[in-house]
Amino acid sequence: MKKVIIMGAAGRDFHNFNVVFRDNEAYHVVAFTATQIPDIAGRKYPADLAGRLYPRGIPIHPEEELAALIKRHKAEEVFFAYSDVPHTVVMNRASLVQAAGADFSLLGPAATMIASRKPVVSVCAVRTGSGKSQTTRKTARLLKDKGRRVAVIRHPMPYGDLAAQKVQRFAAYEDLDRHKCTIEEREEYEPHIREGIVVYAGVDYGAILAEAEKEADVILWDGGNNDFPFYKSDLEIVVADPHRAGHETSYYPGETNFRRARVVIVNKMDTAPKEKIKQVLANLRALNPKAKIIRAESRISVEEGERIKGKTVLVIEDGPTVTHGEMTFGAGTVAAEKHGAKTIIDPRPFAVGSIKKTFEKYRHLDKVLPAMGYGARQVRELAQTIERAKCDLVVSGTPIDLNRLIKSRKPLLAVRYDLEEIGHPDLKDVLKPF
Repeated sequence: MKKVIIMGAAGRDFHNFNVVFRDNEAYHVVAFTATQIPDIAGRKYPADLAGRLYPRGIPIHPEEELAALIKRHKAEEVFFAYSDVPHTVVMNRASLVQAAGADFSLLGPAATMIASRKPVVSVCAVRTGSGKSQTTRKTARLLKDKGRRVAVIRHPMPYGDLAAQKVQRFAAYEDLDRHKCTIEEREEYEPHIREGIVVYAGVDYGAILAEAEKEADVILWDGGNNDFPFYKSDLEIVVADPHRAGHETSYYPGETNFRRARVVIVNKMDTAPKEKIKQVLANLRALNPKAKIIRAESRISVEEGERIKGKTVLVIEDGPTVTHGEMTFGAGTVAAEKHGAKTIIDPRPFAVGSIKKTFEKYRHLDKVLPAMGYGARQVRELAQTIERAKCDLVVSGTPIDLNRLIKSRKPLLAVRYDLEEIGHPDLKDVLKPF
């Protein structure tokens, strides 16, 4: 057996293991490494999921230990299996691996995509925070309006008991509580539940697909973290963000998505600079000239938005978008400025615990509070940070209702954002075959 290590972030790494390495006697996976997500390292990929070759499971170590792990286990090959990273970071990791004595590999779509018995539409993105979720919601709505039974399968976010999270089904708010969902999970599942769409997620995406196929006419892959789909798709839709023009050719695997897409949605055209929009379109013509282009805006609304005018506000944004997505603002900031906030405060002086550490790690953040909530303790620390903040009210750009999780004495206004296409083709046009 060739000894290998899989580098991941509790998502693509587990999927690649399940479809390529589990029960494969040509390989022995000696360890996973973990990054991006708090509190994943130090655990095990459980024996119940790892298969007959791993009766004790597989340890998960911090990525910082990678070179030492290669030498300790005499690992021969390291597979990189996470996303939303610059090309330079991928090659920095490759250099580290090779210097430690191992080969460095990437598994592509052909090796890792699972075929479905049902038609599959996938929605992915070039970067985290491009507008994929609003695109997925509108796609689901259009299919449902035509009488199709839709099952959304979401890119993994298994931050709890991995064995218990093998296959998860969400059809009601109570399911979010039952599965002990983090804020990050709720941000992706809750908007679908609100519109009557069933969502599947978990760890074993072969088993997940088998369950979803039982109740769906169409499978809708809701991608995350700019990863490419886990399933063979009949239509690949990819969302690009002109606020980060150039990232479509400089991030992994966003460029893979950009080059593969049958349809590319250039989103946020109402707020992005014209020269940035032109740059994205020029890159698309150069790298994927056959792709259909949908031009779109991200329309923002706030119930009782008039309350923002003249106020000192704390803005909360979707966590992944402004952390490893590297955005300095999101829908909450746009809404606060649009409705005439007097001041958007700097939340850093009020941060506590892991929230304070988040600001230390992501130093580009100064006027937004990431909605971090990877566990109960972090949710409590987020609530404490909000209570400590000196502001009149809170503008929340996360897609969930934070009032369901956090009890605050401060008024909290939720921002909604929806995709609105400009002209044709639009989503309805490209979905006609389905």
